Amino acid sequence: MSNNDMMEKEEIFSKVLRAGRRTYFFDVRSTKAEDYYLTITESKKFTNDDGSFHYKKHKIYLYKEDFSEFKDILAEMTDYIISEKGNEVISERHQKDFKKEYDQDKSDQTDEEEVVHKSPESFTDVDFDDI
Repeated sequence: MSNNDMMEKEEIFSKVLRAGRRTYFFDVRSTKAEDYYLTITESKKFTNDDGSFHYKKHKIYLYKEDFSEFKDILAEMTDYIISEKGNEVISERHQKDFKKEYDQDKSDQTDEEEVVHKSPESFTDVDFDDI
């Protein structure tokens, strides 16, 4: 079987969810036994100091025998979050009209003032590799 045939067989159905600098890919794929499973991939864009960028990806493989329990727990968790915190996004960073604090400070400061700001890059971003 050619490489092209393998790709056609492997990817059955796909959907994409773009969410800010994160993108979620939902892909139905085929096993060697021609059964289906789901992969969920989170891809997050990071910008380097030189302006170039790279992506970090994390993937979950979800098989049919786990769908029911996964769906039930996902629904329970999302319902809990909505019931406890509502639908409103609390983190300003995720608001469409969000402006970084230092952008606002810069427009308010005079030439004589100097403002020191910590960039998001100065904080540690902890990532866990796929298991």
